[in-house]
Amino acid sequence: MTEVTMIGVDLAKSVFQAHGATAAGEPVFRKKLSRGQFLKFLSEQPSCVVAMEACASSHYWGREILKLGHDVRLIPPIYVKPFVKHQKNDANDAEAIAEAAVRPTMRFVPVKSAEQQSRSMVIDLYSRRVVGWAVSNRLKKDLAIRALEMAVNLRQPPEGCIHHTDRGAQYCSHDYQKLLKRHGFKASMSGKGNCYDAMVETFFKTLKAELVWRQPWHTRRQCELALFQYINGFYNPRRRHSALGYKSPVTFERKAA
Repeated sequence: MTEVTMIGVDLAKSVFQAHGATAAGEPVFRKKLSRGQFLKFLSEQPSCVVAMEACASSHYWGREILKLGHDVRLIPPIYVKPFVKHQKNDANDAEAIAEAAVRPTMRFVPVKSAEQQSRSMVIDLYSRRVVGWAVSNRLKKDLAIRALEMAVNLRQPPEGCIHHTDRGAQYCSHDYQKLLKRHGFKASMSGKGNCYDAMVETFFKTLKAELVWRQPWHTRRQCELALFQYINGFYNPRRRHSALGYKSPVTFERKAA
């Protein structure tokens, strides 16, 4: 029987696509698996490399797959795209992931621990100040709600204040929308494929480069303390922004008052 040494996985909400290949790159299987079947199927496979595109859920699955004794490789999606040979679909994507993972010069994303993974931020677009944040081991609605409640307590926004998010399920949840209405927010969401929430994405890019990169935390408490010190000790009071005339958010607000 041909031994599988590489499995490329295209993750989705309910059905995953797996592409198994030998060390020579020859296809062994192409399978669609439900979420419930996924880990059971991998537990029945010999120890091998399991590759996925890096995304929020890939870190959770990466941790679970590591427990099964496999080697996990997470690849930034931009590095997978050149290996898609035909029309883009789940099967071709999974094959492309498997092929990209064996490249000797490929750059991989480390699997994050539960303590490192999920953060929610609320940013005042006027001054770029982080006014609400929360950390959790899962990207759920309570994470977003805690960040919003912190922002409301700090800012006491007037009725009609615009609150903009992406189309994430946590922001669409009944409880989150109910909280927005209670505080008089006017809800705004990006259309599919739009990038008008880029301000928060830019902050996360900065956070990763200046704090998270190559920084191990062994507990969630350590991560929370580091984040607190970064936001309140550096980013808000000291970090300069070109859009603010090279002033920090706190300095900009003080001069505008």
